[in-house]
Amino acid sequence: MLVLYPLCAARSSLSRAALLRPVLRLLSPSARTLFSDTGIWEKDYRTETRRKVEEWWHPRIMAQWQKDALEEVKGKFYVLSMFPYPSGRLHMGHVRVYTISDTIGHFQRMRGHQVLNPMGWDAFGLPAENAAIERGLDPEEWTKSNIQSMREQLDTLGLCFNWDREVTTCLPDYYKWTQYLFIKLFEAGLAYQKEAVVNWDPVDQTVLADEQVDENGRSWRSGAQVEQKLLTQWFIKTTNYAKPLLDALEDLPEWYGVKAMQANWIGECTGCYFDFKLRVNGEETGETLSAYSSSPETVFGVAYLSILPSHRLLHGSSSVRSTLQKAFQPGRDSLTEVTAHNLFTGHEVPLVISHREAFDGYLDTVLGVPGCSEEDLSVARALNLRWTTVLETHEDGTQTLINSEEFSGLPREQAFDSITQKAREQKVGGHLTSSKLRDWLISRQRYWGTPIPVVHCGSCGPVAVPEEELPVTLPKLPSLTGKGASPLGAAHDWVNCKCPRCKGPARRETDTMDTFVDSAWYYFRYTDPHNPDRPFERHLADHWLPVDVYIGGKEHAVMHLYYARFLCHFCKDQGLVAHREPFWKLLVQGLIKGQTFKLADSGQYLKREEIDFTDKEPVALNGGRIEVTWEKMSKSKHNGLDPQEVVQQYGVDTVRLYILYAAPPEQDILWNVKTDALPGVLRWQSRLWQLVTKLRAARQLGDVPNPSVLKKKELAEAKKIWENKNYAIREVTTHFTEDFLFNAAMSRLMGLTNTLSSATVRLLQHSVEFEEALAALVMMTAPMAPHLASELWAGLCQVKNPLSPLLLRGGDVLQQSWPTVDPEYLEAPDFVELSVLINNKSCGTVMVPVQVSKDTIRVQQLVLESPIGQKLLGERSIKRAILSPRTALINFLVDE
Repeated sequence: MLVLYPLCAARSSLSRAALLRPVLRLLSPSARTLFSDTGIWEKDYRTETRRKVEEWWHPRIMAQWQKDALEEVKGKFYVLSMFPYPSGRLHMGHVRVYTISDTIGHFQRMRGHQVLNPMGWDAFGLPAENAAIERGLDPEEWTKSNIQSMREQLDTLGLCFNWDREVTTCLPDYYKWTQYLFIKLFEAGLAYQKEAVVNWDPVDQTVLADEQVDENGRSWRSGAQVEQKLLTQWFIKTTNYAKPLLDALEDLPEWYGVKAMQANWIGECTGCYFDFKLRVNGEETGETLSAYSSSPETVFGVAYLSILPSHRLLHGSSSVRSTLQKAFQPGRDSLTEVTAHNLFTGHEVPLVISHREAFDGYLDTVLGVPGCSEEDLSVARALNLRWTTVLETHEDGTQTLINSEEFSGLPREQAFDSITQKAREQKVGGHLTSSKLRDWLISRQRYWGTPIPVVHCGSCGPVAVPEEELPVTLPKLPSLTGKGASPLGAAHDWVNCKCPRCKGPARRETDTMDTFVDSAWYYFRYTDPHNPDRPFERHLADHWLPVDVYIGGKEHAVMHLYYARFLCHFCKDQGLVAHREPFWKLLVQGLIKGQTFKLADSGQYLKREEIDFTDKEPVALNGGRIEVTWEKMSKSKHNGLDPQEVVQQYGVDTVRLYILYAAPPEQDILWNVKTDALPGVLRWQSRLWQLVTKLRAARQLGDVPNPSVLKKKELAEAKKIWENKNYAIREVTTHFTEDFLFNAAMSRLMGLTNTLSSATVRLLQHSVEFEEALAALVMMTAPMAPHLASELWAGLCQVKNPLSPLLLRGGDVLQQSWPTVDPEYLEAPDFVELSVLINNKSCGTVMVPVQVSKDTIRVQQLVLESPIGQKLLGERSIKRAILSPRTALINFLVDE
């Protein structure tokens, strides 16, 4: 050792201990070695080998990713996983979504793309505020400490994010631009304030959207029984974009059912709103009312405006409240002294309080057109109202407009388009929407959120804060109680200000924005995260957008996705971006569920140590029957897993492979390490290691590799390996780009592993086909198990006397180009290697033509004619043959 040390010392600035470590390993026969570190290949892939592989490659892979991210290449690929709320601890759902995005990112990088795989924090919201109240902390301190903790956890998982693009929604350099976009909406007439009956959470003391209330009328977060309360709130007029958002879905690829969910939530956009000004005794009241019409082409035939008894005008601070209440007669339609001036037609009609408890959908104000509705006609007659007929029906059943000014004579369908278009141009309505869709209520009566950048002036009304004064930052409050009105109201020095317009006394808005506003545009900010002058440069957003693959939970497939799409459409109309749709492909992933045990009588969840598992059926230690179910992992249900503990036990690559193999992304995973999935991926890693070990050993036997010495049978075997390699490349590439069935991709790689494992020693010695197939196998494994594949590649590239130029390229495995199918294979007839199972047990494979590979009868016939079929099925009675629709597999169920 004393002799070696000086020779090594000049090589680097490493410590003496680090320099001596390889020597000490050589002198200790029981020590495990790592090839990349010592140049000595360990024969078996054991737990200690796995640990050393991941320790060695973890920092190198992450450093290389950051380096590659700076390289500019022709193609781009934007893979985005929904950013998390910084709770302080990762859960297995996080691990699943980020494993998927990381895998896609590595794959696309190997395909030559410049990959953007960013990460950030959805950092505002009630949980942090409530946690701060409970602990007597500042929510900012709490949030930042959680971010630090979760970032460290993400790093331990070896996830390659573009951390130089990190965004945090609670930082002023981010929410400045959330406020900027709000002001753009305000200036466009799409952000407005009105009184509304809202869902009020009495525990969290804030407003909830309808979607945040469960079917039992309880808050999604606190569990409290939600109350109805009348408050002045801020809204964003998303209904103006309902029809474009609905129509744009047609141009997007399939989203695993989410497109249908979006369409259903929007509803059929066959009607629109028209704006009216209310009057009493001919005097303007200052009230503007929007009323819905399911047949906007008949707007010149409106005889009255009808509102529900629950309408805000009867219950709030409206100037017409007392007039309406005097006229209201429960149980009947009530004609009032309030009239409504139609800003489109110029006609003035009376306001009627309906006897009905509800209109269609969420509507509370509708147009009454007696000439087109029997119900409206009945109301008009009962109240002695006049009306104008606006439709003329011809002998052939077609209808044209009459008594409708310049639209008279138009066919009904054409009039629909012309009237709604003109209403939009005049900005008095006309935007096609559905009766079931409401505008987006964004006000929240809490502290920890983006301040709404508006001041209220007695002379000027609501005035937007000038852009040069943004951001309106949150004031520091001495304490938070979580009770009463918006906490910002207590910051008197902050609330009292000057009006930007008249310079008179004014008060700041004390509501903050719903956190969905922050997350409606974060995908833009990732493209230009440090820009101090604007939310993002257009050329950068246009380069990266649309997001190529967006990955997240299905629970966000309605609200968040709708709001994000809305804001992108708006930004397109504002000239901020070129793309109207923000996301090209959407990949929703299912839950990871844990096994739960609860008492049948009380529903109380039990810990495993509170249960006796000695009998076939588990029972509680203190008595009582137990119900066993699979539910979303949760501390309260005692079925959660700490990702760091799981990684510590099995390793990063094993957890990644398990997550990808256990189920297709959109399906739930029932986490049970005793099932076939985990042992299966553990075995597969060992078999991959053994393939490299066998090749290295075969090339040490002394013979110089010479493909010409292979005999006919060996050449046929080599050709089969070549075919299987090309088939695997084609199938795996398709799964990675089209349907994201990583479990099917892994099955195909396992099939190729089986083929290579059965190869003879002479093939290992002399076959370039084996070498290239193994190289392709390792490269295709790399996005899913990057640490293991990196070490396998290092061992493969140092094999003695390599035959393939693939092994002479240089660089780590993730720097290699993704394998491509050989041209000769594409010219040959396409065949599929089909796995044959008998009573669920694998019995071998059969090659069948691709064109018949989905035909159960034809495949069954070909299998029966094959040597495997003749040997194993010829004398047996087949009850049923099941051909898998997703993977190349047929299962014969036979009598034993």
